[in-house]
Amino acid sequence: MERGSTLTETPKSLLATLRGEKQAVPPIWLMRQAGRYLPEYRALRAEKGGFLDLVNDSAAAAEVTLQPIRRFGFDGAILFSDILVIPQALGQTLWFEAGEGPRLAPPLDGAAAITALGDDDPDMLSPIIETVRLVKQDLPDAVTFLGFAGSPWTVATYMIAGQGSREQAEARRLAYADPQAVVMLIERIEAATIAYLSRQVDAGVEAVQLFDSWSGSLSPSEFERWVVAPTARIVAALKQRHPDTPVIGFPKGAGGKLAAYARETGVDAIGLDETVDPRWAHRELPAGLPVQGNLDPLALIAGGARLDEEIDAVLDAFADRPHIFNLGHGIQKDTPIAHVERLIARIRGENS
Repeated sequence: MERGSTLTETPKSLLATLRGEKQAVPPIWLMRQAGRYLPEYRALRAEKGGFLDLVNDSAAAAEVTLQPIRRFGFDGAILFSDILVIPQALGQTLWFEAGEGPRLAPPLDGAAAITALGDDDPDMLSPIIETVRLVKQDLPDAVTFLGFAGSPWTVATYMIAGQGSREQAEARRLAYADPQAVVMLIERIEAATIAYLSRQVDAGVEAVQLFDSWSGSLSPSEFERWVVAPTARIVAALKQRHPDTPVIGFPKGAGGKLAAYARETGVDAIGLDETVDPRWAHRELPAGLPVQGNLDPLALIAGGARLDEEIDAVLDAFADRPHIFNLGHGIQKDTPIAHVERLIARIRGENS
C-alpha cells in the first residue's frame, strides 16, 4: 500500500497510522504521559520510593504504564522505563540525584574507560521485559503498545559526561579528538539497543520509538555520523528481525536536518519537536511519511483558546498525511489534567 493512500478508522488506529494509513481522526499519545503530572503516579512513586525502584518493579511499572490509558483513553501506551537502562546493562552505575537528574559512573572520558566497559548484561533488563508482558495482558485491544530506547548518540552523551548537559560538550569534544573511541562506544550501544528492542517486541510491544534527545547539538557532518548512520543500522537490524514492527525516529532539535534523517534512516515515522514549523515539515518530508507531534508542551499548560489555536494549527498542517498527535517533547509535571482532557476532546471533535 502506498503511504498515505487511504483514509481509515481501525481498531488500532495508531498502529495503522504508523503503517501509512491516514485516519479520519488522528490517534493520540503524549510523550511522558505516564508520570509526575498524574496524582495516581505520584501516589505510587511515594509508596515505591526512588525512580529506579519503580522502573525495576515490574508490577508497579506496568501499573504506571496503564494509568494514563485508564484516565484518558489514549490510542497508544508507552512502556514506563528510562533510556539509561542501557548504560547500566553495559556496566555503568546509574542513580538519580534528587532535583538534578541522572548520574552514571565512571564517566567514559576516553578510549581506556570505554574499552573497560563490561559485557552487556541482559539480566539487568529482565524486569523491564517482564513489565512489557504484564502490560500486554491488561492493555485494551484498541491501544497500540509502544516500546522505546535512547538513540546511541544521546545515550553516549550521558555515558561520556556521567550526567546530562545542555551542550553535550564532553561527548562532542571526544568525538572530534578521538572519533575511534566514540565509534567503539556507539557500536556497543547499538548492539545492546538492538537486542533490547528485539526483546521488547518479542514480549509484546507493537512499535518502538528511538529517542535522540540531544541530536540538535551536532553539526551537519557530525549529525550524519553519530545520529543518521547508527539509527539506520538499528532500523535495518530491527527490520530484519521484526519486519512488521514500525520504528518511530525522534531526533529532537534536528531542524533542517530532518529531511535527510527521514530519507536515510529508514524509520517508518518521524517525531517532530515543537520548534519545527509543521507546514514546513509537511512540505519537506517524504510524501506520505507518517509524522508525530508537535504541540508545544507549554501551550498545553497554558490551556484555553491559545491551546485550541495551537492544536488546530498542527491538525491543519498534517491534514493530508498520516499523523499521530503528540507533544513536541515530554509533558510537564505542572500540566493541568483538565487541559489534557480539553486536548483530547478537541482532537476527537468532542468540543468546539
